[in-house]
Amino acid sequence: MDETPPSPLPFPTSLCHRCAAPPRYVRTKTSTFILCPLLPQKYAPQPVLQCPLFRPKSPEPEAK
Repeated sequence: MDETPPSPLPFPTSLCHRCAAPPRYVRTKTSTFILCPLLPQKYAPQPVLQCPLFRPKSPEPEAK
């Protein structure tokens, strides 16, 4: 499993990419799955457009 998002993001409109949970990206030869550490079903059908457990990531500090 990998915590770094692949490039380009699969399902770019999915809330998972912006969640503080954070999601894990599981890659196979032909697919990328997004594993949620909070959901009981773990692999939510994508793209996730609404989620009761979604919490936005805190903004990253700007480099000075």
